[in-house]
Formats: sequence, structure tokens, C-alpha cells
Amino acid sequence: MLVLGIDPGTAICGYGFVEQEGSRLRARSYGAITTPSKMAVEKRLLKIYTELEALIQKYSPDAMGVEQLFFNRNVTTAIPVGQARGIVLLAAAQNNIPIVERTPLQVKQSVTGYGKATKEQVIYMVTKLLNLPAPPHPDDTADALAVAISAAHCVDSIAWRNRI
Repeated sequence: MLVLGIDPGTAICGYGFVEQEGSRLRARSYGAITTPSKMAVEKRLLKIYTELEALIQKYSPDAMGVEQLFFNRNVTTAIPVGQARGIVLLAAAQNNIPIVERTPLQVKQSVTGYGKATKEQVIYMVTKLLNLPAPPHPDDTADALAVAISAAHCVDSIAWRNRI
């Protein structure tokens, strides 16, 4: 099973493909789609969509994990993240890829065993769980891999499989 994890954002949209064979997890590909800050919003969203679509076509994931929006006090950040998230959901729908939505707490719990883990703890555990040679960079990539790991655990459940 191949799961694509996404950490949506308009400046940096992290992605990570995690392959699960039995209880073994392996990173197949990971990175970030970046857009220049001076680029018009609609062009940034188009770039994210185009590059994400190319990745989906190349790897054909069985499921996609996306972090649910967490609204904090910074609405200025939440709106662009929501726009990028919409593009991600559109790409999944157009390619008939089932979505697994996880809260930040669920992702951290799944990867570290503690729902209030720090970013450093998540990066450390992602590196160890996937046996990576170095911590993924930027942080958005590590977050996307964490989402993929969490989604892979969810997709592996009988209840989720019966859902699709």
C-alpha cells in the first residue's frame, strides 16, 4: 500500500509517499512544492496543483492523508492553507484517491505516541520510523511524512477498509 501524505501550504506544500508492507514502513519519495511569495495567489495554487498532479500520476498512491485544518489565532495564515488544502482535495477527487483526514493531535499521537509532541520530536520519530539517512527538510516535508505514516496506520484498519 502506498500512501501520500500532504502538509498543505501556499508557500511550501510538503509531500511524502510512504509504502507499507505488513508492519514495515518505507519512504518512497518526499519533498516540497514551493512557490515564490511574489507570485499571484492563483498562479501559486496552479503550480501546487500541477506539481501534485504530476506526483500522483508518477506514483499512483492508494490513499492520501491530509491534515485537518487547525484554526489558531492567525486567520491570515489559515486562509491560504485552506486554499492549498482545497487544491489537494481536488487532486485526490479527480484521481479517485480515498482521503484520510487526521487532526494534528492524531498525527503526533500516531508518530510519537504523544499527541502534544514537539516539532523536533515528530521529525526525530519520522526519521527513525522510516530509517531515513537524515531528518527531512524543510519541516513541511517531515510533517507530510508524519501525516502519511498516520494515514497508513488508519488505512490498515479493517474499519477503514470497509469504508471504501
